[in-house]
Amino acid sequence: MNNGHLVYINSEFFAPEDAKISIFDAAVMLGDTVTESTRTFAHRPFKLDQHIDRLYKSLKVTRIDPGMSPAEMTDVTLRVLETNLPRLAPHEDCWIVHNISRGRFIAGADPTQQRSMATIMIHTQPMILVDWARFYVDGCHAVTPFSRAMPGQALDARIKNRSRMAYTLAEIEVKLVDPQAQSILLDTDGNVAENKGGNFFIFADGVLKTPPTRNALAGVSRATVLELADEIGIPTQVVDFQLYDIYTADEAFFTSTPYCIMPATRINGLPVGDGHVGAVTKRLLAAWSDLVGVDIVAQAMAQVGVMPDA
Repeated sequence: MNNGHLVYINSEFFAPEDAKISIFDAAVMLGDTVTESTRTFAHRPFKLDQHIDRLYKSLKVTRIDPGMSPAEMTDVTLRVLETNLPRLAPHEDCWIVHNISRGRFIAGADPTQQRSMATIMIHTQPMILVDWARFYVDGCHAVTPFSRAMPGQALDARIKNRSRMAYTLAEIEVKLVDPQAQSILLDTDGNVAENKGGNFFIFADGVLKTPPTRNALAGVSRATVLELADEIGIPTQVVDFQLYDIYTADEAFFTSTPYCIMPATRINGLPVGDGHVGAVTKRLLAAWSDLVGVDIVAQAMAQVGVMPDA
């Protein structure tokens, strides 16, 4: 639900019901779209400059010309946010979503040609955390699907794109195991890669570990956790690991823009550690809350009417 937030498309603002693109746009015809999702804390965008930087790296690699500089994109983005802030309650935060396609697609021998201006779509919507809220307290069930992560040799995971079919099929597979399961995709060598929309960490042998970005998005939230861990004295390591390492870890969690850190207390039916949200995970969540001036867990739990220590 957009809740009445105006949508920006190619220099114009539209009401949600009027925000439309052509059925011949490359976004529709080919899924030829790069994307970014930022969130606010206390109505302030978090690391927007890093998200814009990653967006422009994706645009460069995919050879999509957005027709504006990163600074101009940032200015437009802040204008979209400012336009919609009056539609947010004081306690609410929101997504800021960029979708940029190659523009109008014309069937022919060369689908790579940009035959029109890029289609630039920016929208905000309330940050709804209901589906994730209880995981802060109980932890989630992480499940590995049959499908493997797209190999980097086929599509580099660092290109954040809207071609999400592979992730959707993986999610369907894990939901057959547990309707509330969260996916962990493995690469073709059996190493942990990523989640459908985030990264994965384990804490084992006194070290916080996360996979390299060879087959995983170079997440802004992932980088934030590594920075916070360094600040509070938790050793970190970027290293390949497999399912065995999760099964035998002390703690595990996902990272992603909306929920920041989502504890995982089960993996394929087995408890992670003692089966409860671990002390290191809680320390990192508290450090992130301090960084942004918002109690992340309390904000999510308030949406389901539960106090965070319940």
